[in-house]
Amino acid sequence: MKTVAIIQARTSSTRLPGKVLLPLAGRPMIVFMLDRVRRSRLVDEIVVATSTDPSDDVLARCVAGHGVACHRGSLDDVLDRFHGAAVASNADRVVRLTGDCPLMDADLVDLVVARLAAGDVDYASNIAPPSFPDGLDVEAFTMAALERAASEARLRSDREHVTPYIRKAENGFRMANVTGIADMSELRWTVDYPDDFRLVESLVAGVRGADPVAADRFDFYRVLETSSHLREFNQHGRNEGYAKSLEGERP
Repeated sequence: MKTVAIIQARTSSTRLPGKVLLPLAGRPMIVFMLDRVRRSRLVDEIVVATSTDPSDDVLARCVAGHGVACHRGSLDDVLDRFHGAAVASNADRVVRLTGDCPLMDADLVDLVVARLAAGDVDYASNIAPPSFPDGLDVEAFTMAALERAASEARLRSDREHVTPYIRKAENGFRMANVTGIADMSELRWTVDYPDDFRLVESLVAGVRGADPVAADRFDFYRVLETSSHLREFNQHGRNEGYAKSLEGERP
């Protein structure tokens, strides 16, 4: 069974254009994230899924230059793009990650993959409900579940965000959730705005005596313990992009 982590990314973000290429610890943010995800023990391959839009040419070159496969597809139909990347990589199990989460924890990826691999569910995540910081979201699902979503999903919000169709109870997928030992979901480690990026920079810089690529979520928790003012950096809502898509579907 081949497990493929697909990181969806683009440079045309409206809130912080080009964010995935911002420099972080001496390398583009997407490369920093790739190096962290590569530490996973249960992921067999990593693919970056970006668009065919010319704005993403530089991202595709960056990823390829770092030795990671890059699949290019629709800019707006992210589900179709994601499905295409999974098919091209011959995946049996798929892990969905997003390129605006540079502090992704490889151990957490493995926990979610292991829950899916137990074999009694179609979809596993750590987001339903969330108990980890926003920016450590991991979703894993079977190729069969992705195939069905790609074939059946019709709503714009389902096509733009890959997994909402799978997560809707009425569609009958078997689901499981991985929960942390403490609720840290109020923390925001994703990058959508300039202040988000400044926080991530501060967390990375705060890891003392260790390669930040090798740091885990507990290392970053300790940075926050000693620099509590960082908690006030970025006060934004979780999943604003999905909420915007839903707003666009209302009559």
